[in-house]
Amino acid sequence: MVIRDRRKKNSYIQENTATQSVEHLLRDRIPWLFLGLFGGLLTTLLVSNYEAILYADIRVAFFIPIIVYLSDAVGSQTETIYIRAIVKTKVHFLNYVLKESLVGLALGVIFGSCLGIFAAYWLHSAAIAFTVGLATLINLTLAPILAVTIPSIIRRQHSDPALGAGPVATIIQDLLSLLIFFFIASVIIFI
Repeated sequence: MVIRDRRKKNSYIQENTATQSVEHLLRDRIPWLFLGLFGGLLTTLLVSNYEAILYADIRVAFFIPIIVYLSDAVGSQTETIYIRAIVKTKVHFLNYVLKESLVGLALGVIFGSCLGIFAAYWLHSAAIAFTVGLATLINLTLAPILAVTIPSIIRRQHSDPALGAGPVATIIQDLLSLLIFFFIASVIIFI
C-alpha cells in the first residue's frame, strides 16, 4: 500500500527508463536542454559585459572555469542526494536547505581558502586571491540552496526533477556564479 501511494504521488518517475524508446527519451530531455542552451547564450552575453574587468587584468579569466565548476559540482551533488531523498521519503524543505547551506558554507571556506592561497602564490596578487576566494565562498554557500529549490519547484509542477533540475539549476548556478565573481572582481580590482 505504501509503495502504491508513493508511486501514485511520484507518477512522473518511470519504473524502467532502460526500456523507453529513444524518441521518448529525446522528447523528455530536449525542452530542458534548450532551456540550458538559452541560458548558456545569456551567460555568454553576461561575460561580454565584463570586458573592462578582463581587460584590466586578464588573469581574472583564468579562474572562470574553476569557479563555475566548483559551484556546479556542489550543486549537482546536493541535487542528486536531494532528489533521491524526496523520492524515497518525506523531506522537510527548510531543514534540508539549512543543513545543505551549512555544508556549502564549510565547502566554501575550504575551497575558497585553497583557491585564494593558490592564486596568491601563483600570481602574486592579493586582489585576485581575495576575489577568487570570496567568490568561491559565496558561490559554494549558495549552490545548495538552488540545488534543493529547483527540484522542489519542478516536482510541485508534477514534472520529473531528475530530468529538469540538472539543466535548469546548472544554468542558473552558472549565471549566478559568474555574476558574483565579476561583481567581486569589479569592486576589488577597480578600488
